[in-house]
Amino acid sequence: MNTMTKLTVIFSLALSTHAMGASINERQDNQQARIKQGVVSGELTKKEGVKLTRQQVQNQRKEARFKSDGTFTKRERAIVQRDLTKNSVSIYKQKHDKQTRF
Repeated sequence: MNTMTKLTVIFSLALSTHAMGASINERQDNQQARIKQGVVSGELTKKEGVKLTRQQVQNQRKEARFKSDGTFTKRERAIVQRDLTKNSVSIYKQKHDKQTRF
């Protein structure tokens, strides 16, 4: 295996480990920052920003409901993570469509 391939494999593993280790709160904060940045830069219309923020709030409420009984099971965590992934895809698609605020 040449040096470049080794570096690529190491880099890929580091990124995947970091992504798996990111907490739910870190992901939510990151997504909210992406939404704000998109509205400020004009990549997102205000309406899109509101819709995406509403999705974030719904996900936070679902997480709170899951935690309300005092336990947060692996299944519940997986559901919240899945919803965060869906939200992330929505943010990406909205930021990269042809609509602009200007």
